[in-house]
Amino acid sequence: MHGDGFFFQAFVYLAAAVVSVPIAKRLGLGSVLGYLIAGIAIGPFGLALVGAEGQDVLHFAEFGVVLMLFLIGLELQPALLWKLRGPILGLGGLQVALTAAAIAGVATALGLGWRPAVAIGCALGLSSTAIVLQTLAEKGLMRTDAGQSAFSVLLFQDIAVIPMLALFPLLATGRPSSVATGGGDHGGTWVAGLPGWAQTLVVLAAVVAIIVAGRFLVRPVFRFIARTHLREIFTAAALLLVIGIALLMTQVGLSPALGTFLAGVVLATSEYRHELEGDIEPFKGLLLGLFFIAVGSSIDFALIAARPGLIGGLVAALMVVKLVILLALGRGFRMGADQNLLFAFALAQGGEFAFVLLSFAAQQGVLALELTSPLVAVVAVSMALTPLVLLVYERLVQPRVGTRERPDRDPDVIAEEGAVIIAGYGRVGNIIGRLLSANGVRATVLDHDSDQVDLLRKFGHTVYYGDASRLDLLRAAGAERAKVLVVAVDSPDKVMEIVALAKSHFPHLTVLARAFGRTEAYDLLDAGVEQVYRETFDSAVRLGADVLHEVGYRAHDAHRRALAFRRLDERFLREMREHRHDEAVYVHEAKRRVEALEALLQADRAEPDLDVDAAWDSEPLRREYGGTAGG
Repeated sequence: MHGDGFFFQAFVYLAAAVVSVPIAKRLGLGSVLGYLIAGIAIGPFGLALVGAEGQDVLHFAEFGVVLMLFLIGLELQPALLWKLRGPILGLGGLQVALTAAAIAGVATALGLGWRPAVAIGCALGLSSTAIVLQTLAEKGLMRTDAGQSAFSVLLFQDIAVIPMLALFPLLATGRPSSVATGGGDHGGTWVAGLPGWAQTLVVLAAVVAIIVAGRFLVRPVFRFIARTHLREIFTAAALLLVIGIALLMTQVGLSPALGTFLAGVVLATSEYRHELEGDIEPFKGLLLGLFFIAVGSSIDFALIAARPGLIGGLVAALMVVKLVILLALGRGFRMGADQNLLFAFALAQGGEFAFVLLSFAAQQGVLALELTSPLVAVVAVSMALTPLVLLVYERLVQPRVGTRERPDRDPDVIAEEGAVIIAGYGRVGNIIGRLLSANGVRATVLDHDSDQVDLLRKFGHTVYYGDASRLDLLRAAGAERAKVLVVAVDSPDKVMEIVALAKSHFPHLTVLARAFGRTEAYDLLDAGVEQVYRETFDSAVRLGADVLHEVGYRAHDAHRRALAFRRLDERFLREMREHRHDEAVYVHEAKRRVEALEALLQADRAEPDLDVDAAWDSEPLRREYGGTAGG
């Protein structure tokens, strides 16, 4: 497509999306089904506005899947990804193995040899990352048990494509086909022709390069670009990063989506994470929409019309086999009934990587073209049916089984601004907010626990539902004009996210942050937060002072000692920060400071005038401040 032809095709795709997607959304069908319908309408078997070049558009639009995996990686802290290792390896590995084996068994029973049967099992055992994640995200179901399990399985499937591509040449028995059903050329990579051990080393080197560059090179580069204050250059740099990683992964024979996902995870703790999300999100959405339209336009309705019984039967068989296996796995991994059904219905289709695998199998002579053509149609139809299947689940199945997990609700509209923003209104934030309110200080309160928000509103508190680690929400809460941000959320990782966001975008804010212990306090100090509050420290010091009083110290003496201990411990905390990564030095310095602390307090006890302020133990003061028995 060149010149006017390019602009005409662009106009057709954009017009189809603009017309069909809002209508589909209004009818409750979802945007994915709207895009698929648009593709069918403009494709060769609809208005014929798109012809053979639709396959080229499909391959180009697959980059939307790459961008989507990068954004998903940005949402995942490495610690969270490590927590998901069980579902990824266990649930994902079992799903791929069992589904591929079951489909291969059916293919063998129908008379195929074991080699093409294995290839078909591998290709059809995968599900659609693009359609499933987009649909679940659109319905607010990604944070449910089913959503997290579906994500784990899809991530493992994306990884599994790599060994499948390596396996197919070993299955070849026929002459490689010069005609493909789609997919890219897998030759001409850096690892082509290398021995197995060398290929492995090149792949590992590429992965290590992504991790090292993400941690030590990308951040300084983005910091330099951010100082130009040119948003378009930052956007260009973000796209350059993703495209560069995709090219690197392609050259070493890996999935571009896997490489960009890994880069996203590495950058998940970066202070520029939210800018990257904001800049790439529009491109991801547009390319995914283009991908869905291309899938719809690529459905071969002539083949379906010629062999409707065969195609329909294969689609039904594929979805039923996958549904049964997914239900069994969900039950084995102890999902609730409603979540298990959602998990199974969401993944019971073929995936976009099946197009690549089937094309590669034809090129390698593993499958004949008379087999791959109907299989491509089966995959495309099953993908197109997925939004409808989920709609049937939502309208007919879910009301019968009930639901025990609610989807995320939209953030509240914030109707006020104050000098103080409190992020998190649990056991710490609630006390801070009440103290400020009692003294006439106005605060805007955000909390991400919808049940907590609803409960607090019953007691008359003004609390807004929303995630304070989102830049748009902090802006809506008035962060650009506020003076103080109190970070009191219950998650250490979330505390660091909010602090990084505030330090990056609102440097004028004075940030006071809750820490869960010394380790988290060190992290906050490293992030530039000087006012750090260990959540149990003050209570423990106060309790210790009361214990001193109970064993014979006068109240004034106990109070002074508690203040001295607190002052010295806070000083030692900052001094010890530089040694925390060297265990031997840290232990030595800690012991030295404990001894110094004891020596200072013992010397303080020897002072002769500590007993003069006996008024601290007077009965009126004890009654007013809740003190215990006098000394």
